[in-house]
Amino acid sequence: MVAATNRKEVHMATTPNYAQFATASKQQVEKATAQFTKSVEDYTSFSKANVDAMVQAGTVLAKGFEELGKRALAYSQSSLESGAAASKAVLGVKTVRDLVDLQSSFTKAQLDSALAETAKVSELSVKVANEAFKPINARLNATMEKLSKPLAA
Repeated sequence: MVAATNRKEVHMATTPNYAQFATASKQQVEKATAQFTKSVEDYTSFSKANVDAMVQAGTVLAKGFEELGKRALAYSQSSLESGAAASKAVLGVKTVRDLVDLQSSFTKAQLDSALAETAKVSELSVKVANEAFKPINARLNATMEKLSKPLAA
């Protein structure tokens, strides 16, 4: 009978502790679940912003490459037309001196044109690269800011 009384006393003594333990455990699980859910939401949002930045950069690059392609095509067409015009002019020369002068002026014009076009293409390339890097740079800054917050705290 003493043993039964002791068991009952032990049971009565541990029941409040068990209830407290169960309540505390439930609260900890709920807190951990909420933190995990928030972390997943933050990660998802962060990843989506990174993907959006890459899409923006890709769009800028695609448009830039399209414009560079159009410029190259236009320059090629212009060069072909200049070459055709020079070929026709060669057929009309009367002296070797006229031929040398024609060739010299054609070569100078083509060289000047090529240098000017190269400068324009270089300028456009730098502009496209800078524009394409802006969204990526913004995400890098956001990442650095996000990573530095725990360090500063």
